[in-house]
Amino acid sequence: MSNTKVLPLPESADSREVTPCCPPLTERPMTAEEAETAARMFKALGDPVRLRLFSAVASHQDGEACVCDISDVGVSQPTVSHHLKKLKEAGLLTSERRGTWVYYRIQPPVLAAMSKLLTLPTTS
Repeated sequence: MSNTKVLPLPESADSREVTPCCPPLTERPMTAEEAETAARMFKALGDPVRLRLFSAVASHQDGEACVCDISDVGVSQPTVSHHLKKLKEAGLLTSERRGTWVYYRIQPPVLAAMSKLLTLPTTS
């Protein structure tokens, strides 16, 4: 069992806007805590199987998929479960058990925060 902690991403009053976990890379140097948070998210996506699973969930209708619909990624079912657990630990997915199946859902605020981290400033 991992002792990795996922730091929450604060949401603004408008739930569609997200305060990023970290400033855009071009804004200022990251603090150690910000770097840990960002590295954990990107590390989770650094594995090809995890990236395929994450993509399968994200591209599924409503950004939610049953594990039965996304487990065909060329590895065994226990390995799929391991990778999905890592994505959950990084805060990229949530899950809900419905009967015998587990459904996974992307975390849009986290994706928005990751996107803002890599956004270049616009020039006028």
